[in-house]
Amino acid sequence: MLYNWNSNQASIKSNMVRAYKQEHVYKHPWERVTSASWRKFTDPENKRILSHVLEVDTLNWKLDRESGKLYTTRAVTVHAPGPWFIRKIIGQDICHCVESTVVDARTQSMQLTSRNISLQKFIEVEEKIRYHPHPDNPSEWTLCQQETSIRIKPLSALASMAEKIEQRCVEKFLQNSAKGREVMERICKYLEAESRGIAL
Repeated sequence: MLYNWNSNQASIKSNMVRAYKQEHVYKHPWERVTSASWRKFTDPENKRILSHVLEVDTLNWKLDRESGKLYTTRAVTVHAPGPWFIRKIIGQDICHCVESTVVDARTQSMQLTSRNISLQKFIEVEEKIRYHPHPDNPSEWTLCQQETSIRIKPLSALASMAEKIEQRCVEKFLQNSAKGREVMERICKYLEAESRGIAL
């Protein structure tokens, strides 16, 4: 069952790959939403909600002065996805990922691409998120478009269970996405209040 949280979603299954798309409208301007994205993992309260995220480190960043684009790469360590018994079988409880971000202030676009770099013998996950002004209200709303694909590479003993495992992984990622949106909304409201000089 796909998790629904004020978003449009579609799920596609092909060649043992599960892919889904989500959209969410933040009723905040692009600048505020992208600022919230950078602060998503730093607040102690956010760490409680996003308990699946263990550590985030910035590896490098570069500002291209000609294009005005900012490029960053971060290492993200999370709890390994999937049911607990799969983590027991593979003998690893954490997963290391790389997140690449491109921010174009001129066109008001922020794109994040995340991929796992560990556990690739068992699972491949790619997530793409794009924030840009909503076409219906570009000065005040931001559209978030998310695409995620999950591919389980089953061990011979688990081949018959691969589809169920993929579905469990999708459900977990959808739950984590909902938590992420909750955090983003909370930070946006905080930044809005901060800009007005109001203490929350």
